[in-house]
Amino acid sequence: MHAAARPPAPADDAAALAQLCREAVAQCRAAGANEASASSHLRRSLAVGVRHGEVETLTRRLDRQLVVRAQVGRSLGVASTADFDPGSVRQTVAKACAIARLAEPDVFNGLPDPTLYPTEAPELDLWHPWALEVDEAVELARGIEAAGREEEGITNSDGAEVESGSVLRGYANSHGFVGRRRESWHELSCSLLAGHGEGMQRGSWYDIARAPGDLELPGRIGRLAAERALARLGARGLGTRQCPVLFVPELARGLLGHFVAAVEGKALYNGATLYADHLGKRLFPAFVRLVEHPHLARGMASAVFDEEGVATQGSLLVDGGVLQRYVLDSYAARKLGLRSTGNAGGVRNLLLEPGMHGFQALLREMGTGLVVTQLMGQGVSPVSGNYSRGASGFWVEGGEIAYPVEGITIASNLREMFLGIAAVGNDVDRRGAIASGSILVERMTVAGT
Repeated sequence: MHAAARPPAPADDAAALAQLCREAVAQCRAAGANEASASSHLRRSLAVGVRHGEVETLTRRLDRQLVVRAQVGRSLGVASTADFDPGSVRQTVAKACAIARLAEPDVFNGLPDPTLYPTEAPELDLWHPWALEVDEAVELARGIEAAGREEEGITNSDGAEVESGSVLRGYANSHGFVGRRRESWHELSCSLLAGHGEGMQRGSWYDIARAPGDLELPGRIGRLAAERALARLGARGLGTRQCPVLFVPELARGLLGHFVAAVEGKALYNGATLYADHLGKRLFPAFVRLVEHPHLARGMASAVFDEEGVATQGSLLVDGGVLQRYVLDSYAARKLGLRSTGNAGGVRNLLLEPGMHGFQALLREMGTGLVVTQLMGQGVSPVSGNYSRGASGFWVEGGEIAYPVEGITIASNLREMFLGIAAVGNDVDRRGAIASGSILVERMTVAGT
């Protein structure tokens, strides 16, 4: 890493947030709620942005919130406050209970089954606060930008940013479960421009990690941003055709995000998905496995319990190309007659298991086709699966990148795209809740815009 992290200041007490939640739940019960839960957080962050070596943004953030959920009968009321003063907490509890008494009953409301709460708390190594001073953050950002601007052909900059933050969380409910957790995150980013006038191209890169020592070297962030901008110079259009399309890892994660959204509880019980009643059916080629790893050390989405206190556990979402389960919180599980999968708040470190080969090998396997490095627009229907988005990237011939392309649209259907995955790379991007290598799709329609 670029610089040794200073020892962090004494940690705030996450237990105090959990105790605050316990007290709010007790007040709900005393006010007549038959079930109740409360969650709280305290978040701190520092973000510094520089452009052309000058400080452009400097943000210190401190926010906190208590959310109270009170259930009277089968009616639910929710209220929140940013003031942890006892009087404000009592008012928030009273408001949640009052809302519950006015709300329509819903037989699917309720806390999770008590048997689903965690009985042990494995160490996930998520707490690595960084005592980063403003002057240090500014110098880091300047170094990132300068490293990229030194590359020949870089003509301008959208700046570099350094951000460091931490969050404490507490949770409690009337079934007696109390939980707490501490997390930190740190991010370096840069965006640069190459060329002039209408031929100017932008390139960006970033890294994010739980511990500052796990981040990419600052100079490498800047140089990668520069390389991406320079590689885009001379971009051309393409005529309409059908061809293989290779999604780079940072876009492959988003592609899998469309699949996750289609098998989440709310989409299923609302009928807003192309995968209703597809449990146990083949949705991908037989070599595809999607595995959730919620207890991954220093994982960006790791947690012992979900947003409702349900224990998280490693499990298969897709095995042998076959959908093994849905992605459910307790409300959706009740509506569907199933059991919570511990996914209130989303998936946690969902991994598309990598193939044997890297990016260059996937280019050779593709032969002739399109590498997509950027997507624009929101032309994806979760109901029909129709997929149409603006794109840019590189045209490939003979297994080698021939030239950059822009001003194109790629189109297909999610059902066909997932079944048509030809290969998965081992170049895994783990910077989010979903991790994936490059994904090669057998055939899509590519058209000029």
